[in-house]
Amino acid sequence: MSRLTKNKKLALEKIEAGKLYSLEEASLLVKDITTTKFDSSVDIDIRLGVDPRKANQMVRGVVTLPHGTGKETRVLVLCTPDKEEEAKAAGADYVGLDEYINKIKGGWTDIDVIITMPTVMAKVGALGRVLGPRGLMPNPKSGTVTMDVAKAVQEVKAGKIDFKVDKFGIVHTSVGKVSFDPQKIKENAMEFIQTINKLKPTAAKGVYVKSIYLSSTMSPGIQIDVKSV
Repeated sequence: MSRLTKNKKLALEKIEAGKLYSLEEASLLVKDITTTKFDSSVDIDIRLGVDPRKANQMVRGVVTLPHGTGKETRVLVLCTPDKEEEAKAAGADYVGLDEYINKIKGGWTDIDVIITMPTVMAKVGALGRVLGPRGLMPNPKSGTVTMDVAKAVQEVKAGKIDFKVDKFGIVHTSVGKVSFDPQKIKENAMEFIQTINKLKPTAAKGVYVKSIYLSSTMSPGIQIDVKSV
């Protein structure tokens, strides 16, 4: 059994055992229990009453956080030459096609999001083995396969994130940084929770949202009162 560090022990002392916190309380507390010297991410974990093995119970979607994620997102746009200037003007970090496809085949994945066009998906599809396991494969459902590459880049840079329930029935993502004002953390988290609620599969029976936890990098989780949100 690993020993608790001094900081971890102090953080746990600030969380009342067995208490379910409101989202507002948790947004304040998560800042108080974070002891990292860097600007930690604030993460939310939602356990759902779904069976992800069944296609009709898969929960996947996109959400644009009102205050962004606080993280600099590196975007690669794989497009035809006529769209390159448009993508660069929108803020894409890397723009091209064959050059970057060859780099990715060689193992380069120093990016967070890839945006591409339907007309070049045949080429991009060949990268599935590299991009798939890393969650980087463009998908029309997440808005990363589109002819309007400029709009897609702007949305991603503004805080649009793609999420999917994992095999354990948990959806997790970052909703900001601990340097954010507590109100911004709360509003980002609420936007994510509301999006999850809207995506409830009709095949899901019983309790849909079983638990919600808010935490930061290396901090304990703070359990949210599901009824309060």
